[in-house]
Amino acid sequence: MKKLLLLLACALMLSSYAFAWDPIPLSVYGDDNSPVGHDRPRNPIEVPLVYIEDYTLLFEANHPDYVLYIKDEDDVVVYSTAVYSAQTQVVLPSTLSGDYKIELVMGDWLFTGWINL
Repeated sequence: MKKLLLLLACALMLSSYAFAWDPIPLSVYGDDNSPVGHDRPRNPIEVPLVYIEDYTLLFEANHPDYVLYIKDEDDVVVYSTAVYSAQTQVVLPSTLSGDYKIELVMGDWLFTGWINL
């Protein structure tokens, strides 16, 4: 029983350690060109919590599917990938260096922010 409790305590410490950083500040943009009567939910959209450690983006578990775009300062896509709901990490190319715009697209919703690599 003591081993089980110790294992559980270690797992909780590691999971809280993974998200000890501040989340990347993201802005939300919606598609205003949708027709009247669209099926957009009435609740406010939940902004994803994304953290960065070195070249790894960390996502909280059970998030929606996203398309991730990393853009340079000239708004040119330098990296893109799908981020599925089961993924909690995305490793970015180590060749990137500097400030980049991060965009997460979920249907008609766009979440944008800036990261430094």
